[in-house]
Amino acid sequence: MKYAVTGANGYIGRHIVKELLDCGQEVIAIDIRFDDIDERADKVIFSIFEETDHVFEQLGQPDVCIHMAWRNGFVHNDLSHMEDLPKHIQFIKDMVEGGLKQIVVMGSMHEVGYWEGAIDENTPTNPQSLYGIAKNALRQAIDSIIKTDDLCVQWLRGFYILGDDLKNHSIFTKLIEAYNAGKTNFPFTTGKNKYDFITVDELAKQIACTAMQTEVQGIINCCSGNPVSLADRVEQFIRENNLDIKLEYGAFPDRPYDSPGIWGDPSKINAIMSNESNALQ
Repeated sequence: MKYAVTGANGYIGRHIVKELLDCGQEVIAIDIRFDDIDERADKVIFSIFEETDHVFEQLGQPDVCIHMAWRNGFVHNDLSHMEDLPKHIQFIKDMVEGGLKQIVVMGSMHEVGYWEGAIDENTPTNPQSLYGIAKNALRQAIDSIIKTDDLCVQWLRGFYILGDDLKNHSIFTKLIEAYNAGKTNFPFTTGKNKYDFITVDELAKQIACTAMQTEVQGIINCCSGNPVSLADRVEQFIRENNLDIKLEYGAFPDRPYDSPGIWGDPSKINAIMSNESNALQ
C-alpha cells in the first residue's frame, strides 16, 4: 500500500511517517520543507494551499492519504483556521476526484466544544474556538460534498498530546523552556481540568493502524479513554524529567471554553488496535 502523509514535517506527521515505514508500507511524505523526516520516505515538496491541476497524480496516486497539514494548531483563535478552510476542502476534493479511495483526516476534541464526560462519534458539536470551528466544518464538508459510496473516510479526533516536547508548543514545551532558562517557578492555571493524555508515539501508532484498515470508519477517537487532571499530569512530567521547577497554581485563569473534564470513548480505537495486535500474532 502507498500512503501519502500531508504535513509530514509537522510534530505528529513525522512520527506517523516513521510508524508506517516500520510497518513495511510505502510512504510519500508531503510538506513545504523537510527537517527531520525518515530517509526511507519519498519526499515531495508540495503546498496543499496552492491551486494546481492533477493533484492526485502529482502526489504519486496513493492508496491512502493521511491529511495532517494544518497551520497554527496551537493558536486556537488565529484567523488562518478560517482562511485555510476552503483550501483544505478543495485539496481533499481534488484528491478524491483524482481517484483516492481512502482519506484519513486529523480532527480534534475541540470540535465538540464545552462538554463534560466521554465523547464518541454521536456527541453533539458546538466548537468554541476558530480552530474547533474550522475542524468541525471540514468534517461536515467532507460528509456533505465530498464523501462517495466507495470512499473510506476516517476522521481521527486527537486529545492532549505530549512527548517529543521540544517540537510542539504545549505546556510541556513551555515547562522545559522555562527550566532551561533558569526559572524556578512556572505560572499555571488551577490545573483542575481533566483531559485525555496520549504520547505522540502512541498517537502515531493509532493513526497508522487506523489507516491500514478500512473496517472501522467514521469518527474515531485517538485517545487513552482515561481522564487525568492537568495538574497531576504536569506534576508527573516534572518528576519524570527531573525539572527543579514549581507550579504557581492560579496565576492564570482557566480558559472559559475548556471543559472541566473531557475524554474520548476508546471503543473504536481499541477494536482497531486489538485487531492489529491479533494480526501480528
